[in-house]
Amino acid sequence: MKIIMLLGFGALLFTGFSFFCAAQDKPENTEPASVYAELEKAPPKYRAKANPLIKDKEAVPAGKVLFEEHCEECHGENALGTKKAPSLRAQEVQSAPAGAVFWILTNGVVRKGMPVWSKLPEPQRWQLVTYVQSLGPNAATAEKKLPPKP
Repeated sequence: MKIIMLLGFGALLFTGFSFFCAAQDKPENTEPASVYAELEKAPPKYRAKANPLIKDKEAVPAGKVLFEEHCEECHGENALGTKKAPSLRAQEVQSAPAGAVFWILTNGVVRKGMPVWSKLPEPQRWQLVTYVQSLGPNAATAEKKLPPKP
């Protein structure tokens, strides 16, 4: 009886060890998916939307206020990104169609921590898009070298 139990336990241990070793041999996916891939998922209807506030001189300052209130906590003071959220100065965001950025703002990426901002009125969401895309990708490099605000 003891021999059968020992053989059974040994077989169980061997099987578990074999599965563990097999799992260790699988190659890991070392290429992380781009955090900006969600922009490509915007439906064509949204991607084609033009920013109605692109020529509105008040849109950028109003968007800055909204950004400071709603976005800065995660994306950082200069939109350069933090551990919580990616940089909005990245080329992927700056060159994305305004409608795609608007779609992300409206629908969020909840599984990645980006909240849904559909509660903001549509003009305010467009102000945010206008502000973010006014920052430009090259300014990010220059601002990193600036001393912090006093």
